Amino acid sequence: MAQPDSKKIFFENLSGAGKAIAVLTSGGDAQGMNAAVRAVVRMGLYVGAKVYFIHEGYQGMVDGGENIREATWESVSSMLQVGGTVIGSARCKEFRTHEGRLKAAHNLVRHGITNLCVIGGDGSLTGANLFREEWSGLLGELVEQGLIEASAVQKYSALHIVGMVGSIDNDFCGTDMTIGTDSALHRIIEVVDAIMTTAQSHQRTFVLEVMGRHCGYLALVSALACGADWVLIPEMPPEDGWEEKMCQKLSATRSRGTRLNIIIVAEGALDMHGKPITSSFVKDLVVKCLGFDTRVTILGHVQRGGTPSAFDRILASRMGVEAVLALLETTANTPACVVSLYGNQSVRLPLMECVQMTQEVQKAMDEKRFEEAVKLRGRSFENNLKTYKLLAHRKPESELPTSNFNVAVLNVGAPAAGMNAAVRSAVRVGISEGHKMFAVSDGFEGFYKGQIKEFKWADVGGWTGQGGSLLGTKRTLPAKHVDKIAEQMRKHNINALLIIGGFEAFLSLLELLTARGKYDEFCVPMVMVPATVSNNVPGSDLSVGADTALNAITTTCDRIKQSASGTKRRVFIIETMGGYCGYLASVGGLAAGADAAYIYEEPFDIRDLQANVEHLTEKMKTSIQRGLVLRNENCNDNYTTDFIYQLYSEEGRGVFDCRKNVLGHMQQGGAPSPFDRNFGTKISAKAMQWISKKLVEAFRQGRVFANTEDSCCLLGMRRRALVFQPVVQLKEETDFVHRIPKEQWWLKLRPLMKILAKYKTSYDISDAGQLEHVVRNRPKESDASVAM
Repeated sequence: MAQPDSKKIFFENLSGAGKAIAVLTSGGDAQGMNAAVRAVVRMGLYVGAKVYFIHEGYQGMVDGGENIREATWESVSSMLQVGGTVIGSARCKEFRTHEGRLKAAHNLVRHGITNLCVIGGDGSLTGANLFREEWSGLLGELVEQGLIEASAVQKYSALHIVGMVGSIDNDFCGTDMTIGTDSALHRIIEVVDAIMTTAQSHQRTFVLEVMGRHCGYLALVSALACGADWVLIPEMPPEDGWEEKMCQKLSATRSRGTRLNIIIVAEGALDMHGKPITSSFVKDLVVKCLGFDTRVTILGHVQRGGTPSAFDRILASRMGVEAVLALLETTANTPACVVSLYGNQSVRLPLMECVQMTQEVQKAMDEKRFEEAVKLRGRSFENNLKTYKLLAHRKPESELPTSNFNVAVLNVGAPAAGMNAAVRSAVRVGISEGHKMFAVSDGFEGFYKGQIKEFKWADVGGWTGQGGSLLGTKRTLPAKHVDKIAEQMRKHNINALLIIGGFEAFLSLLELLTARGKYDEFCVPMVMVPATVSNNVPGSDLSVGADTALNAITTTCDRIKQSASGTKRRVFIIETMGGYCGYLASVGGLAAGADAAYIYEEPFDIRDLQANVEHLTEKMKTSIQRGLVLRNENCNDNYTTDFIYQLYSEEGRGVFDCRKNVLGHMQQGGAPSPFDRNFGTKISAKAMQWISKKLVEAFRQGRVFANTEDSCCLLGMRRRALVFQPVVQLKEETDFVHRIPKEQWWLKLRPLMKILAKYKTSYDISDAGQLEHVVRNRPKESDASVAM
């Protein structure tokens, strides 16, 4: 389908005037549902539609009355950071009956509602689709019973449905992540990190039971994110004799000096014969076989609670806006669709295709076709499982291939949370591929000084959850010391380089590429994994560390806003990091519900500042009590944080007062988020597999020689996939003066923040999701990819 060239303004192209949209949350609650509700309401109002809340899910639709209320802009204020769903959710037996759906149809017609946005799991979405299919018949019955006029059948002839998946289990096929999953992982990892300290003190084994009756995603990803010793999930039951193998693994880990063991069990874990594996059974097994001091922790509903993560807020906001777009574009013949996330892109998929594939997974599991069940779960689940197996279970020395290649790993640039997870992954995958792995301390400064040490499997144990850079990292570039670095490469016979870092790492690769003309030592495969809080590396939509920084910003903004509750009206001016890259300010602003975010990429002048002050003043007079304005540290030399603070203070006098905060290095610190641990682990594993392939290709006449452009690459996430890109080709895409890519995908999210803050703005819909079909992953004989 041809894409529109120019930006479209909604009021001219996709007006919602005369339309009524209702939003409801159904089934189990999930963090981020409120952000989705807020986005649907505000986007619906923005395009001129009437928007209604349906309280208490389908039960509220059946009962009608006060459960169906018109929503206003103000009615969704201050709900972005609240967990659960403020409009309520309930499981409704009555809606499963024809009589119940007849009542629901009558209540919708009374309010003129023919557009329904359903946020829930596969059961809720299946019910919505059935309701849609029966709609015309239900209206006919209502006319026969004299409950509605015959003209209403023509007026409300079609019911349009768009679904968003809200489920912490991430058990819905067709989307990489469901709303609530990332927040649930945050809760699990917070508990695991806390448990690890007490387990280490007493040399204990902990068995953690997490949610997932039919899907092991939470158990699998939390095991990957904390480096658990063993994980039990329903999709991949352990083979017979697993009890002995697990105990051997735990015993071997302890014998290497580790003081604790972590075992994660999904609540629906089964063995090969369909017998449940409970956390208490695992505990008794460890005590009986090994005599280890063992404790069980069942996380339960803690996983559903708490404030949503930055990822879930952004995901839900994007999905909510996309859902309204889908409703505006739908016709009587358009099938009910679900708004999904694929890689880093919003897509629309036929709802029933997704539901049917989700049901196929359960059927495959019931019929013990477990390999197929894993494939049907989708590429994200499959690759998580492959990566976990690769990193958690060390093969005996006799089974390892012998490559005789030496690979060096180093961190370059500023520290970023998730770097240590990436190093651990690289070292362990490298050892599994038969390489000798060398770790370089303090970046290229340590390299030329010879701070190079061989790392074994156990040397990176427990690294996943550590913040900062345990290897040490410096901003030093290699060009000044290229001769000494070449000497160290020769001395340690380094055959490949893996560089984990930010913009300095990118510059370093370009310098090493240039040095190939003079030094053959650099004619080896070299690859970079982007890791920086600024997310300013060309060739990648996301960098390791950026998610942790976003969560730090979001959490701090929540607290800052809360500090003004109950006081007079107040606006906070917050300065974020990022150099000249406005990613943290813009996406952090979207996650925190900011009114404005000033960045270098979108130039502004005094008139824009004045307009923002006037807009906030107007809002303060009518509704909101607190305002939030974010400013990127280098957005403008003259309009400094102090200047903006003083301007807002003066112009808002009598309406609101101002406070300012510079967040500083707290954005770089802290334990990495589950997303960064997982992303760092998987992207680094893929980089190492690329190195192994390139080493075999480049090995000629007893040595490695690689001097082609494609042997010096950056591995980045581009829209839907992880892609290796020669760094020389990325030069054209880079603004070297300001250290940012010339084009940045997240700039398309900025109008969302403005729309959700009640600004009139244009919105580019050329990138809006088109209706696609579910891609089925079928088992293959061999598939070694570890893509996202």
